[in-house]
Amino acid sequence: MLNYNSPINDKKEYSDLIISEIEPIIKINIRGKTRDFLTKIGKSLSIILPTEANTSSENDNLNIIWLSPDEWMVYSNNKTNSGNYNYKLEDDLFNKISKMNYGSVTNITDQWVMINLKGDKIFELLSAGCPFNFNNFKNRKGTVTQTLINHIDVIIHNKNINDLNLFVRRSFSNHLWSWMNDSAKFL
Repeated sequence: MLNYNSPINDKKEYSDLIISEIEPIIKINIRGKTRDFLTKIGKSLSIILPTEANTSSENDNLNIIWLSPDEWMVYSNNKTNSGNYNYKLEDDLFNKISKMNYGSVTNITDQWVMINLKGDKIFELLSAGCPFNFNNFKNRKGTVTQTLINHIDVIIHNKNINDLNLFVRRSFSNHLWSWMNDSAKFL
């Protein structure tokens, strides 16, 4: 069950940049390879899994980001509470995928903190501490990358032009949050 204690609980606004934690949302890791797995996930979520590297799929409620040829992260667009759709989603996936041995379903909500960045200076901020070249990435909606920012592993999902979600492991989230806010002051 979700035991969500946010390490950040903050929102910062700078000139042409807004940094905020989005919490709590459910995040589920799914793994599988077979055609049956892909079919069951597609029917359960009403989304086709992205099979091309560094891409994503979405609908009104969910986003699915590609992590590897047999691994994806599903995350909600809606805040989580104990009685809503998100827990039903996890149970449905577990019953249709894990119990039937098509693949694995793991709730990783507590493992990852999601930070949303909006504004014209997002990529200036990220480039200050990241070796990744964002030139093509920033203009392609739905693109995903796994990289380092200030020596911290992150997953970046480009939701839309100048609007992205960044996932960082909870244990490193305070450090990354501090670095982003310190660096944003100089943009």
